[in-house]
Amino acid sequence: MNVKVIADSTCDLSKDLVAKYDIEITPLSVALGDNYLKDGMEIKPEDIYDYVGKSGKLPKTSAVNVEEYRRVYKQWTEKGYAVVQVCISSLFSACYANACKAAEGMDNVFVVDSRNLSTGQGLVTLHAAEMAAAGKSAEEIYLSCKDMVPRVEASFVIDTLEYLYKGGRCNALSMFGANLLHLKPCIEVKDGAMLPGEKFRGRIGKVMLDYVEDRLKNRQDIDTHRIFITHTKCKPEDVEAVRCKIREIVPDFEEILETDAGSTVTTHCGPGTLGILFVRKA
Repeated sequence: MNVKVIADSTCDLSKDLVAKYDIEITPLSVALGDNYLKDGMEIKPEDIYDYVGKSGKLPKTSAVNVEEYRRVYKQWTEKGYAVVQVCISSLFSACYANACKAAEGMDNVFVVDSRNLSTGQGLVTLHAAEMAAAGKSAEEIYLSCKDMVPRVEASFVIDTLEYLYKGGRCNALSMFGANLLHLKPCIEVKDGAMLPGEKFRGRIGKVMLDYVEDRLKNRQDIDTHRIFITHTKCKPEDVEAVRCKIREIVPDFEEILETDAGSTVTTHCGPGTLGILFVRKA
């Protein structure tokens, strides 16, 4: 039985990767005031920056609803496909719960809680797509993805705390102190939740390189199949410097993939955010 891999738009995979691996995307909705737009289809990060700049408010995101998931699953199962859906962490959104409800009573639909977001979720999605292309069954893919989920390492270093402050994730005193001391916080995804990590000091270009070294140096547990550089509105020269730093520290990576973060990471973290996301060895 052929397997169709589907992922929430929060996976932040580029259009080229989605096409190459034949992945279907289930888009979340982003509300700019009363205007609800499909993530990745009707809205892009630049629209979020414009909205925040003009209104001083953050957009709100809405999960994919049960009816939309069910419509997509029926579309593929009626063609004779099994389905593997990869969702954003169940601690970030109702997507996983809605997808599970949509799959109730349907044969050959398997829903994976990635316990992650952005290309942390994307790494699980590409793994599923590679297995599907190799002819593995939906159940084999589902079980392998579940095994992989705890080994995905996702983190981001943030240039400004403005968006975290507007979203109620840090207070005014923390933002003032970070600005005064030129601190750039790292946010890590652990067990499905976003938690504060290391703090770096200096201009963001230098901080990005310090962050990469902190995450990769002297590691023997990294799966070198692929790593993502995922960012929001970062300078091309800073991103290229990060790529070179990764190659310097871990020259064995088969793929270093760059993607732009979508609406979810942009809304939470704002411009100038960059993360490296990879998988630990089994």
